[in-house]
Amino acid sequence: MQKRALNIAVTALTGSTLAGFLVAGVAMSGDDTPERGQVTAQHSQADLELAAKQGDSGKKADKKASAQKKAAQTRKAQPKALLAGSTTASYFWDDGSGVNGDTGAPAGGEPMQKGLFASPSWPLGTKVKVSYNGRSVTGFIGDRGPGEPSRSGVMLDLDTYTFRYLLDGGKPASKYETGTDAGHLQGVKWQVLSWGSGAGSRGMPSAM
Repeated sequence: MQKRALNIAVTALTGSTLAGFLVAGVAMSGDDTPERGQVTAQHSQADLELAAKQGDSGKKADKKASAQKKAAQTRKAQPKALLAGSTTASYFWDDGSGVNGDTGAPAGGEPMQKGLFASPSWPLGTKVKVSYNGRSVTGFIGDRGPGEPSRSGVMLDLDTYTFRYLLDGGKPASKYETGTDAGHLQGVKWQVLSWGSGAGSRGMPSAM
């Protein structure tokens, strides 16, 4: 009887001890939970920051790709030169007024205007791009000229606006005068972009 009572007491004591351990374990587990939650939150923030960085990188890559595509389209849209060279250029403005040796209206039938050039030989209507000092203007051959100077290598006569712009980026004092002492521009680069259908001959310019 005493032995049985003793066994019951030991069992009760063991059960109490085990219950105590279980409670302590639950308490410890409860204490760890906020730490795990905090780590999870930190990971989530890091993931968000990484995603944001990747998003920024993606946007930059898209912008770069878009810029490269636009540049390629621009290059493709620009016509290729059929012929290129350089020459000395003079200036003129012939509108039938008789000013500065004006010989009358342009031979091509188009009124005198910005971007109207004169060539001693190219077909009238030929599209030409001229460049000088980092500046460029695209115009067309609308008249014959510069006459006698072409025999000395002056193969282009530019309207006063184009001449002054190529010289220093400025504007002429009037349509008849460039407003500078410069009478010629040496080393003007030219590119024939398309040949006109008017009178004249294709190829390198030749003197009048």
